[in-house]
Amino acid sequence: MNVTARPLDAEKLRAELVGPWAQLDVVERTGSTNADLMAAAAAGAPDRSVLVAEYQESGRGRLGRTWVAPPGSGLAVSVLLRPTGVPPSRFGWLPLLAGLAVLDTVRACTDAPAGLKWPNDLLIGAQRRKAVGILAEVADPVRPAVVIGIGINVAASPPDQPGATSLAAEGADVDRASVLSELLTRLAEREAAWRAGRGDPDVTGLRADYRAGCASLGSEVRVELPGGAAITGIAEDVDRDGRLLLLDGRGHRRAVAAGDVVHLRPAG
Repeated sequence: MNVTARPLDAEKLRAELVGPWAQLDVVERTGSTNADLMAAAAAGAPDRSVLVAEYQESGRGRLGRTWVAPPGSGLAVSVLLRPTGVPPSRFGWLPLLAGLAVLDTVRACTDAPAGLKWPNDLLIGAQRRKAVGILAEVADPVRPAVVIGIGINVAASPPDQPGATSLAAEGADVDRASVLSELLTRLAEREAAWRAGRGDPDVTGLRADYRAGCASLGSEVRVELPGGAAITGIAEDVDRDGRLLLLDGRGHRRAVAAGDVVHLRPAG
């Protein structure tokens, strides 16, 4: 599949998506869609703003990683959310919610097996390789807001991501516009339901859906923590705050709020 020669049609995307989303802009080139939308949020950009870049030169991932893809090979999109009525203490569910929307999207695009590695890495194919990166950042401490950036390898994976894959490599015959439209539709639906439930992950069914889609649960994992330490155990569950509950070899349970998960042995 070759999608590199087909630029995104901003007007067509707006016609499809403005309604659930307040505004949608497509730029040819930028450093980081997240950084741009963070600045726009500080300047008063409205809730449910969307920014898409054809080429992102300095994309950022979790834990300080980069996410830079060749032009036309993937999607770089950020959304600004101002979840009025949701306690900020529940904003930690937004990255997991975004991961679920990506999982919904990928399952609509391909029959390849797919699941989430906690908190929101999308693993696809028999080899469980990464095809999507997600980064959520608090954008405006005065008027609570979160910017969520999503990078999807559609036609190819970036050369600086060894071991990654793409939707095309896993059998999906889709173009970037179709993937983007599906993603933003699914994300709008999940975020609206979460917001209507005041962010409660159990009332909205979000935690149950996340459990069902998370490939980490039941697996033996190593969690590499910020600062360099690591802990190993069985990923048992996700709590009401979205933290990973880990059972170590001594029978101690620990709630992990942030870290990089490595699957050592699959569930079952």
